[in-house]
Amino acid sequence: MNRTASAVWTGDLKSGKGTMTTGSGTLRDAPYSFVTRFENSPGTNPEELIAAAHAGCFTMACSGALAKAGFTAGKLATSSVLTLEQVDGAWTITTIQLSLTGSVPGISNDKFRQIAEEAKANCPVSRLLKANIKLETRLQ
Repeated sequence: MNRTASAVWTGDLKSGKGTMTTGSGTLRDAPYSFVTRFENSPGTNPEELIAAAHAGCFTMACSGALAKAGFTAGKLATSSVLTLEQVDGAWTITTIQLSLTGSVPGISNDKFRQIAEEAKANCPVSRLLKANIKLETRLQ
């Protein structure tokens, strides 16, 4: 039997604040540093915190990669859905589905996807998780 946990991070990159939504509720508007502070609502399970950290961290990595390539993102939203399976008697994250939606003036779909793939490779949380990470991208 599998189970899933998910989180969605949506933020205005100009203000430096975003909102994280998990199955247990919404984390308050907070600066990007929420990724390290884990300011969660009561009842949020550990898998949701991992999904939240991954969504936020990946979004920041992508924002940085876009800026380095000369693009400015207006808004980015990332959804991180974790699939957990029993491996040797313990729940283990085996697959992660990242979905990135962005508003980035002047960028092509192919370039947006390329930059997002590079960000996935450089995202600290992506590197920590030993799961198969799949990525979808969509420009608004």
